[in-house]
Amino acid sequence: MKLLDKRYTQHPYEGSRRLSKWLCKQGYEVGRVKTATLMKKMGIEAIYPKPSTSAPNKAHPIYPYLLRDKAIESPNVVWCADITYIPLRRGWAYLVAIMDWYSRYVIAWEVSDTLESEFCVRALKQSLKYGCCEIFNTDQGAQFTAEMWISVLAENHISISMDGRGRYLDNIFVERLWRSVKYECIYLQEFSTSEEVRLALKKYFRYYNHERMHQALEYLTPYEIHSRN
Repeated sequence: MKLLDKRYTQHPYEGSRRLSKWLCKQGYEVGRVKTATLMKKMGIEAIYPKPSTSAPNKAHPIYPYLLRDKAIESPNVVWCADITYIPLRRGWAYLVAIMDWYSRYVIAWEVSDTLESEFCVRALKQSLKYGCCEIFNTDQGAQFTAEMWISVLAENHISISMDGRGRYLDNIFVERLWRSVKYECIYLQEFSTSEEVRLALKKYFRYYNHERMHQALEYLTPYEIHSRN
């Protein structure tokens, strides 16, 4: 799973078939089914256009995608959230981050040993202490369709937008964030506990927001862009 995490972070467009072949070349005789099972457990899938004939998950209300042809020209118009897997020496932890779409500023984040919805809701409530957005966009994962998550957004009169099938490009900003986090922080050291991860990320996100210049932001930091609002 650690090998898969590194490979996927670098090449998020590779699916279970290609990743299983790659694992075999690394000396691990793992078939496609096993690879797909591990990817599902880690909550990752290849970024590519999904067939429009795929059936939606009927276990929760379907929220529309609100960003089509929408010009986003300032901070706090659209926020987004996603979850990624963090390898530990034994086991793994999960990181959720809430990011402003326009400035790439990471507003809040949380680390958890499980994928329960509570840690995502904690990050959401924390982010709302610093302001609010008009639209919140996520995928249709269980954490973001949970009643406790939806209710917080509704209470703050935030429009809910969810990626539909074929909206693979909408994950690009967050995938870039995960790649930066992992290659500039997580993969440079080994962690035994989620608390160690939390301490390292506290330092990293301070650097990411306030010091790390982004080429896409004309070499300004996310904070410099976000604070213009």
